[in-house]
Amino acid sequence: MISDVHANLPAFEAVLDDIRAEGVDEVWNLGDLVGYGAQPDECVALAAEHCDLCLVGNHDLVVLGKLDMADFSAGAAAAAQWTRERIGREALDFLSGLEPVDEERSIGLYHASPRDPVWEYVTEVHQARAALEDCRAPLTLIGHTHVPFAWRLTTDGAIESVGVPRDGRLALDEGRWLVNPGSVGQPRDDDARAAWALYDAEAGAMEFRRTPYDVAAAQNAILQAGLPELLAHRLAEGR
Repeated sequence: MISDVHANLPAFEAVLDDIRAEGVDEVWNLGDLVGYGAQPDECVALAAEHCDLCLVGNHDLVVLGKLDMADFSAGAAAAAQWTRERIGREALDFLSGLEPVDEERSIGLYHASPRDPVWEYVTEVHQARAALEDCRAPLTLIGHTHVPFAWRLTTDGAIESVGVPRDGRLALDEGRWLVNPGSVGQPRDDDARAAWALYDAEAGAMEFRRTPYDVAAAQNAILQAGLPELLAHRLAEGR
């Protein structure tokens, strides 16, 4: 399970290498293939080739012209404008065919949240409770915040902020779970390594993973493209 690639090709390639080494059955992408990085066409092509399911995120939607650029931060809007002017037709066609939600599985899949699949940032416990009460699936997966985290709604109705276990492995015990794998292309939890998660349905477990990648290569691509310097510098800081 991956999310928020943000056109960071070195990070995406490194994560896909790790995923292939695991021999997984399916690769799910929870949205935002494009955004802050400098290689949108390459990242969309990789997703089209290797992901069994892709959702569309808000950064994808603004590049498609389906969201107002004024609703984005200065850096995000600059990256969106840059991407609009350079992204290829094949990548645009692929993104245009995606939705921000997939409810055809026993697992709920949303870019942002069940209540608002495009925009809601689930960061607080009350938002997690609302999301879990809105989606009755035993496991709901979201992206969008760039921060890996997990919450549990117990069978007696209590909400628990579980976070990320020290060893990265989360046993999905009784109750309903909300899990965010973090961001491949722009982590925001003070860890520069690409974040993703491995779901083992048979074992009923989730493993939060981190993959080192060539941060300098991603930074150089951003700077050479003329994108805002902040978008490059923040990669090394995981923010």
